[in-house]
Amino acid sequence: MKPVILRSHRRRRIPVSVREKIVTDSMIQFQRLEEKLTKMAEIFRQTQAENKSLLQQIEMLKAESKETSQRQNTLEHEIQALRREREEVRSRVERLLEQVEALTKQDSAG
Repeated sequence: MKPVILRSHRRRRIPVSVREKIVTDSMIQFQRLEEKLTKMAEIFRQTQAENKSLLQQIEMLKAESKETSQRQNTLEHEIQALRREREEVRSRVERLLEQVEALTKQDSAG
C-alpha cells in the first residue's frame, strides 16, 4: 500500500526580511561565481597566449635544430675531405722524400 502524502493548500508566507536576505545571499553568491568565471576566462586567455608563444618557440627551435644538423653534416663532409687530402699530401711528401733520399745516396756513392 502506498503512503498517502497530505499537502497543505496553504502556503507559508516568508517574512520580507528573510526573503531579502535570501535574495541578497543569492546575489552575493552569483557575484562570486561571476568573479571566478571572469578570473578563469582571463587565466584561460593567458594560457592560450603562453601556449601560442611556446608553440612558436618550438617551431623556431626545430628550424634551428635542422639548420644545425645540416651544418654539422656539411662540416663532417668537409672534415672527411680534408683528411683524405691530408693523406694524399702525406703520400706525396713521403714519395718526394724517398726520391730525395735516393738522389742523395747516388751523389754520395758516385
